[in-house]
Amino acid sequence: MADHQEASVTLPSDPASVPTARRYVAEVLDGWGLDEAGELTDAIRLMVSELATNAVLHTFGQSPTFTVDIRLEREERLHIGVTDSHPRWPRRLPAAVQQDNGRGMVIIRSLAAEAGGRLSVTPTEEGGKTVWITLPWTAAPVPIR
Repeated sequence: MADHQEASVTLPSDPASVPTARRYVAEVLDGWGLDEAGELTDAIRLMVSELATNAVLHTFGQSPTFTVDIRLEREERLHIGVTDSHPRWPRRLPAAVQQDNGRGMVIIRSLAAEAGGRLSVTPTEEGGKTVWITLPWTAAPVPIR
């Protein structure tokens, strides 16, 4: 496998794009050797769903598309980022706030930490932001023939 692999997809900022983003990431990671039925894959699917949902719902129609970037560096670190063009960064809600939504970033941060990774946000040159998940890479062992 190469030292660095990348994949990317840009989708319309529409709720119907969320499962497409989730499937795309799962297919890419399966092709790179991540166990499709493993716990980490399930956690990644959920994190991508939450990030894509945030990119659709919390940009208030001001980001016509969002992009999912996947990068694998030296088979050690996996980076998954969801970029939108809205300038507002995700906000952490106080624990006491009672509402039906707004827990996505808490879920993502918790799942990333549980997998030995982290969550970060970086600005884009265009004024938007990318929310990144960085995780240790744990590919499925290659069978010896």
